[in-house]
Amino acid sequence: MIYLLALAGNVTILLISHLDTHLQMPMYFFLQNLSFLDICYTSNTMPKMMQLLLAEKRSISFSNCVTQMYTFITLVGTECVLLAVMSYDRFLAVCSPLRYTSIMNHKICIMLAGIAWLSGLVNSIVHTFFTFRLNFCGSNTINYFYCDIPPMLSISCDDTSINETLLLSIGVFIGWTPFLCIIVSYIFIIVTIIKMKSNEGRQKAFSTCSSHLLVVILYFGSVLFSYVRPISSYSMAKDRLISVLYSVVCPMLNPVIYTLKNQDVKKALYRQFIPKK
Repeated sequence: MIYLLALAGNVTILLISHLDTHLQMPMYFFLQNLSFLDICYTSNTMPKMMQLLLAEKRSISFSNCVTQMYTFITLVGTECVLLAVMSYDRFLAVCSPLRYTSIMNHKICIMLAGIAWLSGLVNSIVHTFFTFRLNFCGSNTINYFYCDIPPMLSISCDDTSINETLLLSIGVFIGWTPFLCIIVSYIFIIVTIIKMKSNEGRQKAFSTCSSHLLVVILYFGSVLFSYVRPISSYSMAKDRLISVLYSVVCPMLNPVIYTLKNQDVKKALYRQFIPKK
């Protein structure tokens, strides 16, 4: 049910953003990227997860494990940077509205989205290469729902200090740096909203930005906890529950959060799906 809800919600966001001319703006271009990313997220892990939970023989081939982890880490890194790009878009829209259209033109939007996807790809190449160069000579059982870096390192019989260093160092750039940029952006945004004289403008800005901030808190809270800390502090039984939050729950909640908190999206849904009398 969660998988179907995630697919239905994100496909709806993609369709409504494409069909409704009122949503042909940079904010919804990035939202389309987020929805597409969430569809890939859930489709990469959840079908196999459901198969393993229902099957008597719960296994995944080595090549499929490599592919699944590479895709998953790509999506994790991409979403971190994409959420930062979306906060920059909201910063310009709220704090510099007169310059917004000249700065956030179509070329810049494509470039920023491209940077997000490229960051995720490069991040995943590095982690996947250094993870699967290790030898797995002991147990081949991982106490997890899918192939990810921490559970793979836990069953390796080689020294994983390089992998742990990469996790922490790259995590600073692709995890903490986007998160801190988002926090700084929202400090300026909140100050600007408070100074607004129009109640209507203040409410619209707050409803739009609060939905994105809620997504950020849910996502970064679980991702930073999962990756940017020493491997020795990991507990697979507990950490796999946290992993469900950003790999399963967040993709399902994102469309709900953006739909319920965003008046423009609700009006677009009404225009597209409620027949005119």
